[in-house]
Amino acid sequence: MLPDNGPRQLPLDLHLEPSHAEDDFLVGEGNSLAHSRITAWPHWPDAVTLIIGPTSSGKSHLARIFADRSGARFVTPETISAIAGENGKGPLAIEDVDTGAYDEPSLFHLLNQAMRGDRTLLLTAREEVAHWPLATDDVRSRVRRAPMFRLEVSDDIELSHMFAKLFGDRQIKVDPKIIHYLVARMERSPEEVAILADLLDRLALARGTAITRSIATEVLARRQAERGPNGQQDWDGEADERDQ
Repeated sequence: MLPDNGPRQLPLDLHLEPSHAEDDFLVGEGNSLAHSRITAWPHWPDAVTLIIGPTSSGKSHLARIFADRSGARFVTPETISAIAGENGKGPLAIEDVDTGAYDEPSLFHLLNQAMRGDRTLLLTAREEVAHWPLATDDVRSRVRRAPMFRLEVSDDIELSHMFAKLFGDRQIKVDPKIIHYLVARMERSPEEVAILADLLDRLALARGTAITRSIATEVLARRQAERGPNGQQDWDGEADERDQ
């Protein structure tokens, strides 16, 4: 638990949505190839593209850019059977396809449509195809034919840019020195950037202050304590809920 240091106010949960506008996508060394692939549409040499990356690495942002450029529909586990049964044409985006939530025969049908030239498919996933919980090899073999683009956070600059974007989405200003302080001491992953930005914003709201270095120190200490002595997550799963 974070210590109670003075008067607190109840933070409002504003359900702020991150901006997925194309101009707001931060291009860096770890995502430039994937970004170039998306912006090259419709001149793709292959009908299916797979983007792999951890949570908060930019997969959904790229999928939205693709949809805005192509007019693609987003496929969900609830709609995939109906869309596959339409035998239609046109681009589609299927996010988190590695979760095992999608009907495999329908996914197989959409992949076949793409390979016949009827559709363009953008797939996103956290894991490589070999780790997907697929029941049949037919789907796996077709996805493996697609070019894969991996999203990675490669350096301090990209992590800093991620903080700046998340704080910008929340319409709050943070001293760049505080961002530098966080990047130098945090676990280096896009998931951790998202968790820290949320914790910092909530604590600052509760305290009625700006995000200060002391608040940053407090949040970093909490995250370290939550992972336990072995550096692993050791708490009630609250971060997992925020991570979705």
